[in-house]
Amino acid sequence: MRFLANENFPGDAAEALRQAGHDVTWIRTDAPGITDAQVLQRAQAEERILLTFDKNFGELAFRVQLPATIGIILFPIKTPSGAAVAQKVLAAISSCDDWAEHFSVIEDDRIRMRAI
Repeated sequence: MRFLANENFPGDAAEALRQAGHDVTWIRTDAPGITDAQVLQRAQAEERILLTFDKNFGELAFRVQLPATIGIILFPIKTPSGAAVAQKVLAAISSCDDWAEHFSVIEDDRIRMRAI
């Protein structure tokens, strides 16, 4: 799958996804400091599912109605290390294959998905 990791997304998790065969670009190295709207626009333009820890993307997709059909995956999880985040991210990503056109929230014990 093709992903765009937001600036706040842990590097360990982005690298773990790459090692699992996914195509991942990371805002922190490619375009640090751009706005959330610009991040979402980039995800759409590059056809990459957005990975983030930032709840603002739900507001951009639903209230502001910026195009987000490529899909957004929100990880509102608290973990002790980047390695632990990487493990949770890999498990979540591998559990589903229809991330596109959904705003998905990965919680410790479930995944919630809402069509965009």
